Amino acid sequence: MVSTAPVHSTSILGNRMLKVDHAGEQGAICLYRAQRTAARVTAPAMVDHLSDFLIHEKRHRAVFGAALMQRRAPRSRMFWPCAIGGYVLGFLTGLFGARAIAATTLAVEATVLRHLADQRRALSGLDAEAVAIIGSIIEDEQIHHDRFLDRMKLDSWWLRALRSIISASTEAVIWLGMRVG
Repeated sequence: MVSTAPVHSTSILGNRMLKVDHAGEQGAICLYRAQRTAARVTAPAMVDHLSDFLIHEKRHRAVFGAALMQRRAPRSRMFWPCAIGGYVLGFLTGLFGARAIAATTLAVEATVLRHLADQRRALSGLDAEAVAIIGSIIEDEQIHHDRFLDRMKLDSWWLRALRSIISASTEAVIWLGMRVG
C-alpha cells in the first residue's frame, strides 16, 4: 500500500523547490561570469567582487546538486534556460557598467532572498532537511545584496526601471520553474 502521508507530499515540494534553487544557482553563475567578463572593461573595480560572488554561487549549486542526487531527484528542466538567460542578462548589464551591475545584483538577490524566506516558511515543520539546505546559503546571498547596496543610487529612471524589470523577470523564472519542474 502506498502512503499518502504529508511527509511524502512535502518531499515532493521540497524536491521541487531544491530543483528550482539549483537551476537558479546555475543562472547566477552565468550571470556573474558574464558580468565579470564585461566588467573587466566597463567596471574593473567590481571584478574582484563578482569573482567572490561566483565562488559562492558555485558552492550553492554544488549544495543543491548534492541534495538532489541524495534525494534521487533530477535537475530542473529550467537548468539550461536559466544558464542562458543569466549569461545574456549578465553580459548586457555588464556592458552598462558599475551601476547597472549593482542594480542587477540588488534586484536578483532581493528577489532570491524573498523566495528563499518563502521556501523556508512553506517547508518549516515539513521538510527539515530542505529548510537546512536552503538556510545554508542565505548568508552569502545577503552579502551579495548588501555589498552593492551602498553603491546603488536609484537616482535615474533607467536604473529604477532596470531593477524593476529584473525583479519581475526573476520572479517569473522562479514561478515557471515551480510549474515545469
